[in-house]
Amino acid sequence: MEAANSTFKSSIDYVALGNRLRAYRVGASLLAEDVAERLGISRAVVYRLEKGEIVKIETLERLAHLLDTTLASLLGVEVEYYSTALGLFERMRQLEESSDRILAHFEPISLLLTSEDYLPILRQMLIEASPKGAGKGPTSADIDKMLQIMQERRAFFQRRRPHIVSLIGLRELERFVDTGLVGRIDLPESVRTERRLAARREVERIADLMESEPIDVQIGLIDDAMPTATFQVFSGRAGSVLAVSPFRLGELPNVRNGIATVTASPEAVRMYEAMIGRLWKAAYKGKAGAMHLRKLLDRIH
Repeated sequence: MEAANSTFKSSIDYVALGNRLRAYRVGASLLAEDVAERLGISRAVVYRLEKGEIVKIETLERLAHLLDTTLASLLGVEVEYYSTALGLFERMRQLEESSDRILAHFEPISLLLTSEDYLPILRQMLIEASPKGAGKGPTSADIDKMLQIMQERRAFFQRRRPHIVSLIGLRELERFVDTGLVGRIDLPESVRTERRLAARREVERIADLMESEPIDVQIGLIDDAMPTATFQVFSGRAGSVLAVSPFRLGELPNVRNGIATVTASPEAVRMYEAMIGRLWKAAYKGKAGAMHLRKLLDRIH
């Protein structure tokens, strides 16, 4: 009996469980100290939990209740649901760090492919897009935390360079350039003009990437209606995970309303990979795609 026990290997990925715990905590805008106080445990225990150290089921159940999720979601045996963009972005950061390949459609362009100028402007857009009135929109602290996570994601991508395949809808890009990098429409015309130029620069950057064809970046322009939800498939040694999101970071961004999902379901991953393959086959790519994109920019004044 002792020999049998010594060869037992748990089917639970405790490191992934810890990652999900952290993502849900960040999404709830709770510090480790807040969780510790509410559960009557030490802050050190919370940090150990997020590192994937084994805990009692009772503690996990209490954590799930506190973080407004289910035990099954924490254990990764069903879909993870994220009601805040903050929680989703933290989870995406974790998944990107363990991925060798990323298949992405994040309207209108993937954050990982934006310029250094994008995040400072995005902060202004998120402030502009926030509903007026106390308690209605994300707090300044939440916005700063989102931007910190995004900066970490971009820095990691630039350092490690996983292979990314990015699908971009031409209709979304045209609207992006025409509207500009704004959080709301009723801005002074001088600001709108400046933000349209900023959007053009981001699209010109995409054209430059397509023209230079770096080995780790593939971009496909889709001349067709794209799904209303954005998605990413993260693939690494541990398998593939799908994230589907209602949140968007382009013009008129939304980081407030919607429910994002993350799942490792083989069926869901397979169906999205099949759709991506179909869209990629018909996409404009490489130098021909760059030329097509520059023609689009010439049409938009």
